[in-house]
Amino acid sequence: MKLLSCKLAALSAALLLAATPAHAGDVCVENSATSLDALTRGDFADARAHFNATLGKQLDAAKLKQAWAQLQASAGAYGGHAASVRQLLQGEPAVVTPITFAKMSLDLVTSCDAQGPISHYRFLPASMVKSIEPVKAHVEADGVRVSPLDVPTPIGPLHGALTLPKGQGPFPAVVLVAGSGAHDMDETLGPNKPFRDIANALASDGIASLRYDKRTFDYMHWSGKGDPVIDAEVTDDAVAAARLLAKQAEVDSRRVFVLGHSLGAMMAPRIGRRDSQLAGLVLMAAPARRILDVMEQQARYLSAKEGLSDAATEQAAQSYVKERKLLAAIGLGQPAPLGEFDNAPQTYWLSWSRVDPVADAKSLAMPMLILQGGGDFQISPMLDFARWKQLLVGRPQTAFHLYPGLSHLFMPAGKTGTVADYQAPGHVDAHVIGDIVAWIKMQPPAHH
Repeated sequence: MKLLSCKLAALSAALLLAATPAHAGDVCVENSATSLDALTRGDFADARAHFNATLGKQLDAAKLKQAWAQLQASAGAYGGHAASVRQLLQGEPAVVTPITFAKMSLDLVTSCDAQGPISHYRFLPASMVKSIEPVKAHVEADGVRVSPLDVPTPIGPLHGALTLPKGQGPFPAVVLVAGSGAHDMDETLGPNKPFRDIANALASDGIASLRYDKRTFDYMHWSGKGDPVIDAEVTDDAVAAARLLAKQAEVDSRRVFVLGHSLGAMMAPRIGRRDSQLAGLVLMAAPARRILDVMEQQARYLSAKEGLSDAATEQAAQSYVKERKLLAAIGLGQPAPLGEFDNAPQTYWLSWSRVDPVADAKSLAMPMLILQGGGDFQISPMLDFARWKQLLVGRPQTAFHLYPGLSHLFMPAGKTGTVADYQAPGHVDAHVIGDIVAWIKMQPPAHH
């Protein structure tokens, strides 16, 4: 699902979503190849000819055309693709087709129902496809232990990884909550895996962690029962993960923290409101404004960086302005507008538009650590981080750190100031992780 920034989401998330049980065979390979061939030549009606009824209802020719255009706007012009091959992903049969674009390589991942029509259809970075297999229990060279630990949700378990330090414990522990998009447990983006970096580094310093796939990654029908809302995507699963982590024998149940990044950071105070047993919150690159304000700013910035005309830039920004006005006019208890915005249901946008992260933070007594990269072009050091500091001034047990030269991923900022920078391999800065470790170890146990 396309969230936060359409450019970033095109790299990190499934653009096209559907739902039905997955079964693959040779006919699925043929249908997938036929669909992609039609897509690349601009025949969007033919590209969806082998979709099953559910996917066909969700993706008409116009939506497919829009998604393909958005994909190339982020990944660059289509260059070619290899043969479609069958693969097992998370134990389920799928078809993977490697595709070359001007800026990067992506995989089209499809699966089919029992009769052969395509039921799942999404584009993912090749590095993310390689990471889809569940974690296997193992011990790192430094004694850090990693084992699978799935997070229970109403729509099914989310694949997760429990990372434990060497020794007996009980250890302080952290739940890692990812940003927008259909992220895996490592928050994979291009060659980078920031959550794996953080989990391993925390464990080396005596802090356990649990990271998990978002439901948008493990289940394309992520909304489950009822209308999709932001709490279903983020809050509910984070609370379930925190409670699961607290039950582990090696974990100190009174010293469980939530660390959120980007969207996860925006929602962290909301998660804290739901789970008063938490010992504290770590917010990395947290929006301090309403989400449509952030997205309007991102649209203006990215459009200008891509060299679009002033008129095109304004058109991109005005779509968020109009949506903000539309949702602001809806009173509490009134239904969301019909239809979709930016490829997500209006019920989803209405729920997200009402999240006020600063107000949520002010309502909490638990400690908070707020971190920001100075070279982050998605979440503004001036408009977001400065707002956190201004509006939480004087709040007890609240610390702030700004890291000049670091990006949204808390890695060295790139040269282009666009999502293309995320394709350069890197690791989360050691000073950032050191500050997180020191802060966690300073916090007292929560009162249960």
